[in-house]
Amino acid sequence: MNSTLVLTIISADRPGLVSQLSTVIADHGGNWLESRMTHLGGHFAGILRIELPAEQEGKLLTALCALESQGLTIHTHSDSAASATSGQLVTVTVVGHDRPGIVRQISQVFAELRVNVEDLASHCESAPMSGETHFHATATVQLPPTCSLDQLRQALEALATDLMVDINVRQ
Repeated sequence: MNSTLVLTIISADRPGLVSQLSTVIADHGGNWLESRMTHLGGHFAGILRIELPAEQEGKLLTALCALESQGLTIHTHSDSAASATSGQLVTVTVVGHDRPGIVRQISQVFAELRVNVEDLASHCESAPMSGETHFHATATVQLPPTCSLDQLRQALEALATDLMVDINVRQ
């Protein structure tokens, strides 16, 4: 029987972190199923899902604890209740002048419509001509059966005017 774990990792960034982590996982018979990793503000941040023989889980957790003495913070979560994805997946992009509260207001619309955020990436950059800071976000969201693509578009379009951003919703 196999165990499935979700790991979250954060550390000061340095070369070799992913190699070190993947070696420990492989040494315990683990299979790296999926991951998202990034460099943010001088830190390495990652989340990954692995599968391994159940009898190796305790040994792996001990080995991961040993990595914490090297500056990694690792949290493990059992993935015993993997949920099946159902519902329409939609991509939402947001571009506009940066200001506090953009993510909060958009995520409130998602919550009100029971839309689940599957993936969200955002960044700020200087506009080429003006040098003003622009906010960019791309989200993959899952619509529940109670929300149509048109309902989501209408709710976000109303918000776009208030936020003074461009919001694009597409399948």
